[in-house]
Amino acid sequence: MENEKVFAMSFAKVYTALVNKAIRKGRTQSEVDSIISWMTGYTEESQQVMATSELTYGDFFRQAPAMNPRRENIKGVVCGIRVENVEDPLMRDIRRLDKLVDELAKGKSLERILAR
Repeated sequence: MENEKVFAMSFAKVYTALVNKAIRKGRTQSEVDSIISWMTGYTEESQQVMATSELTYGDFFRQAPAMNPRRENIKGVVCGIRVENVEDPLMRDIRRLDKLVDELAKGKSLERILAR
């Protein structure tokens, strides 16, 4: 049930929150866009279009053009939950993106984040 709430959230709202988190820590929207592109295959331009649409967060991931197979290497804890132990594959990918943006906000270089 909780997963369905997250899947139904507006991508625009989540995207704004991810970007704001990074900016508060001195990072850039472009860096967040690069992480999203690396993970999902969406271009930065398509992300901007989706950020002004009615697309849900679940559909954003379901419709991703090219999920990066190296995302399976993303491990760790986000919001007190071990990413690799999340059972639902869609929620696991959502947590993985959260983890990458958390690493960015904590000062890890973009090159290091994407070198998985």
